[in-house]
Amino acid sequence: MAYIPYVPYEEAEGLLAELYDQYGQGSHGVDNILRIHSLNPRSMRDHVGLYLHLMRGRSPLTKTQREMVAVTVSALNDCFY
Repeated sequence: MAYIPYVPYEEAEGLLAELYDQYGQGSHGVDNILRIHSLNPRSMRDHVGLYLHLMRGRSPLTKTQREMVAVTVSALNDCFY
């Protein structure tokens, strides 16, 4: 497994601190898939925007179908997300 450094919550400032607050999941904090963007907060914000567009935006696929594609791809990649 690769190791990607990230900014700890207590050291976050500016946009990163705002995004940590906005995307945090209560006591669980921010999902690791987002946290890896902490060195470049704009990429974290853009990642979430792309995800929301793909999963909730207009599409010929239903939300269930999109989730099924995501789960299948994650399983094929041995990703535990």
